[in-house]
Amino acid sequence: MLPPAARLAARRLLGLATSSASESAAARRLSRSPVSAPLPLLQMPLYLLAVRRRSFAVLISPSGGNVSLQISYAAAGCFSRLFSTALNYHLDSPENNPDMPWEFTEANMKKVNEILSHYPSNYKQSGIIPMLDLAQQQHGGWVPVAAMNAIAKIVEVAPIRVYEVATFYTMFNRTKVGKYHLLVCGTTPCMIRGSREIEEALLEHLGVKRNEVTSDGLFSVGEMECMGCCVNAPMIAVADYSKGSEGYTYNYYEDLTPKRVVEIVEMLKRGETPPRGTQHPERKNCGPAGGNTTLHADMRRQW
Repeated sequence: MLPPAARLAARRLLGLATSSASESAAARRLSRSPVSAPLPLLQMPLYLLAVRRRSFAVLISPSGGNVSLQISYAAAGCFSRLFSTALNYHLDSPENNPDMPWEFTEANMKKVNEILSHYPSNYKQSGIIPMLDLAQQQHGGWVPVAAMNAIAKIVEVAPIRVYEVATFYTMFNRTKVGKYHLLVCGTTPCMIRGSREIEEALLEHLGVKRNEVTSDGLFSVGEMECMGCCVNAPMIAVADYSKGSEGYTYNYYEDLTPKRVVEIVEMLKRGETPPRGTQHPERKNCGPAGGNTTLHADMRRQW
């Protein structure tokens, strides 16, 4: 539980009244600033207070004896967003805790050194994102906290600096996913074109909820934001972790229907490789069905 002074600071920032005598006493110890105050009682390195009023998320973290409060408005985000997939917390478990041994394989360590070669020695932290991606590929599609700690040692930063990156980008999975992680685009064009029906077909066919893994470990279904192929909406991306980091692939399947997305799942289950890109029989890449109606000439000749 947060100390009274921290609770009071959060309440002040959100415009809430003092709720207890202890918080009233703490008020007398706080500075006039509503966003920074000395809090000797705050001993833990990080507090996360989720306040459901107006869907605000308040992050409280000490710095040199002071506490900084940062607000992120999440009315369409962490509490109410239908397609949200990112976990905003970590709970230790037997398969995901900081005491687990974890290191890059010998082959992947060569890739790590190649990544670091792109940056000056005092900017090793610039390699955190590609290293997290490599760790995710190696670890079957998700990044345990032990892998984040290993990366922190390599780039010589505090582990929190790696946690910040891993929790910000939703493409880093911090819980188990299937060998085939199916990501449904949930942005407006795909939603208008039926992405919710695509997701419903996947979940019903596989017998799971979003972010659950099938009993055979093969499939999981998540959501991600715009994949940049709006003209071919709706679409999914399939992250294939079945062959480890050496055989990792990430492919788009576009112009989908509920029937076709189930067929793609069945092909993957049989070990087949579905054709990538548009699934519309009359389209080529992003071109119109039936072929171009304009720009028939080879425009390169004009130059």
